[in-house]
Amino acid sequence: MTEVTKGVWYGLSAYTIWGCFPLFFALFEGVPAFEILIHRIIWSCVFLAVVISGLRRWPAVRAALANPKQLWRVLACALLIAANWGIYIYSVETRHVLQASLGYFLTPLVNVALGMLVLRERMGPWQMAAVMLAGVGILIQLAMLGELPWISLALAMSFGTYGLVRKQVVLDGLSGLFVETMLLLPVGLLTFGWLASEGMSHFADSAYIGSLLMASGIVTAIPLLLFAGAARRLRLATVGFLMYINPTLQFFIALLVFGEPLSDAQLTSFVVIWIALGLYSWSSWHYRPRVPVGQD
Repeated sequence: MTEVTKGVWYGLSAYTIWGCFPLFFALFEGVPAFEILIHRIIWSCVFLAVVISGLRRWPAVRAALANPKQLWRVLACALLIAANWGIYIYSVETRHVLQASLGYFLTPLVNVALGMLVLRERMGPWQMAAVMLAGVGILIQLAMLGELPWISLALAMSFGTYGLVRKQVVLDGLSGLFVETMLLLPVGLLTFGWLASEGMSHFADSAYIGSLLMASGIVTAIPLLLFAGAARRLRLATVGFLMYINPTLQFFIALLVFGEPLSDAQLTSFVVIWIALGLYSWSSWHYRPRVPVGQD
C-alpha cells in the first residue's frame, strides 16, 4: 500500500468517525450536554497524555507551556473548541443534527471569509461568489422560517475561528489538543467535583453511562490521530474534499436515523450552500499549485 493510499484510508476513517458522532452522543440519554462536555475534556486529556507518552511528544508540550505568548493563543483555542464541542453535543441532544450538518458544510466557507477579513488574504472571484452564496443560503432560512439557524452559525464560527487562531500556534494537532484540554482540565475537574457533591453527577448512575463518559475521550482522540496520518500523506486539496464526508453523513443520519423533518426552506438553503461549496471546491482544485510529475 502506497503512502498516498494509506493517507486516503486514514482520512476516510477519520471523517467517517466524525460523521457518525451523532450516533455516539445520542447514547447519553438523560445526561445534560454540559456534563458530557466536562467528561469529554477530562477523559480526552487523560487518553491524550497516554498517547503523547507513547509517542514521546512531551518536548513539544513543555515548549508550549514555557511560552506565555503562545499559551494565551492555546487558551483561546481551548475555549473555542470547548464551545464547539458543547454546542455540537447540545445539537444531538435536542435532535438538531441537520443544523449541525449545515454548520460543518459552512465551515470551509467561513474559513475563507475569516482569512480575507482577518489575515487580509486575497480571495478569488469564485471564492467570493461561494461565500456570497452561502450568505444567501442562510438568509433563505431567515426569510422563510423567520429565524437564524444559530446552531449552524455557532458551530461554523467557533470552528472557523478556532482554525484561524490555531494557525498561529506552532504545535502539531495531537500536542495542541492535549495542551488545550490540559488548560481546561482544572475547570472540568472542579465542575465534576461540584456535580458529585450536589448529587447531580450521572457518572456513577450505572457502569454503562460511566463507561460512555470515559469513552468520549478515546472517541475524541482516535479520529484526530487518523486525521494527522492523512494530513502528512495527502495534498491539502485532497484532505479538503474528504472533509465533506463528515457533514454528509450527519445529514443522512439526521434524516434516516433520527427522523428530523426537512422543510422546503431548509432544503433550499442546503442546495444553495452545496452549490457554494461546489464553486469553492472547483476553484480550490482548478487554481491549486501545480506539482511537477514525480514530486507528489
